[in-house]
Amino acid sequence: MTTTDDHVELVAELVGVLEARLLDPLEILLASAEPLAPIRERLRVEAEVWAAQLLGADRERAASTAARLIGALFPGDAPFDPPASWWRTALGRAVARAIGHPAAEAVSYSTAGAMLGITRQGVHDLVKRGKLDRHPDGGVTTSSIRDRLDRPQESTRDSTRHDHQ
Repeated sequence: MTTTDDHVELVAELVGVLEARLLDPLEILLASAEPLAPIRERLRVEAEVWAAQLLGADRERAASTAARLIGALFPGDAPFDPPASWWRTALGRAVARAIGHPAAEAVSYSTAGAMLGITRQGVHDLVKRGKLDRHPDGGVTTSSIRDRLDRPQESTRDSTRHDHQ
């Protein structure tokens, strides 16, 4: 379950990324911020909508929004492969929940830990107990990470007790 704080954090991060990746370069090229004011305001409104879609219950819409944002904000000729630290950001966490890793069937234990917000050792323990799936070629399947993130959150005490059984 996501909270209002999750939404607010994601909106702020989206606005920051939109400004850094799209608006700031345009401002440099145009030598003025004035023509961008309406676009800047529109992107702030859209960031609210995108955050709601990424964090909402409609998994198909969340996946579509995640794919569109990644394509627009992180373009390139190579597959999208962010560093482990990116998965700890609000956008990274939302993408992990929505689609897992968009360009990999499996990720390393350290990347899986970043996606889940736990240590590499925690991932190893979850794999060992069958809570995450090990990929035949090594690492952890992104589908099992996404499934784990998609589970309803239990209270910490119940989750800890349940995972150690």
